[in-house]
Amino acid sequence: MNTLGDFSARALDGTDRDLGEYDGQVVLVVNTATQCGFTGQLPGLQRLQDDYADRGFTVLGFPSDQFKQEPLADEEMAATCQRNYGVTFPMFAKVNVNGRDAHPVYRWLRAQKKGVLGGRVNWNFTKFLVGRDGRVVARYGPSTEPSAIADDIEKALAS
Repeated sequence: MNTLGDFSARALDGTDRDLGEYDGQVVLVVNTATQCGFTGQLPGLQRLQDDYADRGFTVLGFPSDQFKQEPLADEEMAATCQRNYGVTFPMFAKVNVNGRDAHPVYRWLRAQKKGVLGGRVNWNFTKFLVGRDGRVVARYGPSTEPSAIADDIEKALAS
């Protein structure tokens, strides 16, 4: 598997969703959690979605409880994100981002761009920018504010 479009993920309604539907778009993949100190980034992620969606950009949220900060069931988590943070970008069912049981898309993302401490995702709100060609362009740590990624999104949209 060489591009994001080679994967699928379980949507919040339990159906498998082909990530190939994002082929040709610039995508920001983020592992989220509603009880994380970085949860305040959700409105910023939504602003990126709102600002760039008409140019072929989307944010994909992958909740994870691997850091013990997403105790909510998928439906409740989605409602919380929408109600409290205005999230309308696609969210998927909870996944593992590390270890043997890591979702295949996260195994691929981590292999494409290592972090400061290696291949592991070290915390919630680690972000991966995927270009129109479906390949990982950049990786950002949890403390990187969504607005700080805007220039890279602009560049990726232009190519």
